[in-house]
Amino acid sequence: MDVQKLNFITEACIPLFKRLTAGAMGNWGKMNGQQAVEHVAAFFYVSSGKIKFDLVTPVEHLPKFKEFLLSNKPFRENTKAPENVIGEEPLPLRHGSMEESLEDLTRSIIDFNNYFKEHAGTKTLHPVFGELDHEEWVLLHYKHVTHHLRQFGLI
Repeated sequence: MDVQKLNFITEACIPLFKRLTAGAMGNWGKMNGQQAVEHVAAFFYVSSGKIKFDLVTPVEHLPKFKEFLLSNKPFRENTKAPENVIGEEPLPLRHGSMEESLEDLTRSIIDFNNYFKEHAGTKTLHPVFGELDHEEWVLLHYKHVTHHLRQFGLI
């Protein structure tokens, strides 16, 4: 387990996201600050099985995706989720304020950690990367969180 990355997710990313304003626009992409926070929270809920997607990656391509996941390579700027996962346009806001969205992000991270404490050794499905265990989710969440923090110039 990469404890440093897990600690970044659980302790460092929320204070960084709190520096973001709801309407801030990133250095790339279409999401504003609040949409990005809600997007990140949603994928923590995917990892804890609260939001479910079908696998969209052909099974024969999963080893290549897993290789990327296990590498130290970050997501490139403008990396987009497949259209059949979240669509081309940002999703409508689920919360009435940035504060509510940040509270939900905090809850989603806590739920992620609790889920894997209660279900040690289990795997949950990411629509692109396939079945992931806790350690693999930590690596993916770290890449995902830092990607969006870089998008808004927060790291």
